[in-house]
Order: sequence, then structure tokens, then C-alpha cells
Amino acid sequence: MDTLSYKTKSATRDTINKEWVVVDATDMVLGRLSSRVAKLLRGKHKPNFTPNLDCGDNVIVINAEKVKLTGKKWSNRVMFSHSGYPGGQKETTPAEMFAKDPVKLVHHAVKGMLPKNKLGRKLLRNLYVYVGSEHKQEAQKPKVIDINTIK
Repeated sequence: MDTLSYKTKSATRDTINKEWVVVDATDMVLGRLSSRVAKLLRGKHKPNFTPNLDCGDNVIVINAEKVKLTGKKWSNRVMFSHSGYPGGQKETTPAEMFAKDPVKLVHHAVKGMLPKNKLGRKLLRNLYVYVGSEHKQEAQKPKVIDINTIK
């Protein structure tokens, strides 16, 4: 019996193939968009997924101003931030955050769906969110994908 065939192949930095992909956020619900983008960033859609390595793709999200929220989440949901000082807690709603900067709303949602450790912070650097359909990464030749095809 050949026991070498039972060994699990883990991805290494040499075998990881990172790609650039563009995701259009037009008329997408924020939670579904961010969970699928987090899956792309993490690399869970690839057959050589390794949990402790950055084997995901670089993701460019365009049209962040056209994202939707369902129900009364624009006004009833509350997001907290803290400055670190006593009494430094601030509350904002998604509507207020969206009015200031739609990029921050999408970035915050994706950040919440990534691991809360060094790897999660490293993965978040592979996310680029833009208002409008133009982005600065044309030199990387990103491919446009339909986010609804990723399960």
C-alpha cells in the first residue's frame, strides 16, 4: 500500500497563483457582495486553498455607490467605533457612512468577514474599492467576473 498518495498537498508561496479580478457592485446587496468578495480574497474558491496562507486573488470593487441594503438597515443598524480614550465611543448608521464615503461602507463590511488576525489584515490589503466604474489597476489586466457565479 502506497502511503504517499494519502498526503495532503498544501499550497506554498511558489505554487500560489494570484489573479486580479474586477467585481461590479451595481444593485448588489451589501452582505452578499462582501461575503463573496471575502471568499475571493481568502482563496476559498481555489482547489489549493490553505488556511494559513494568502492564496486569494486581488479584488477590485467598482460602483460602490450603487450598493443596496434591504429592509430598514440604512437607519436601524448601528456601527460602533472607539478612539481609545474614555468616552470615545461613536455610533454611526450605514446611511451616514454611505453619505460620507461609500467606499468605507463596503470596506467595513468585507473587513468584518475576514479573519481577525495578521492574515486578515494582510488579506484586506488586496481589496481595492472605487466609486464609479473607473479604477487605477488597468496595468494588471484584471478580468471581470460575475460575482453571482461564485458559491
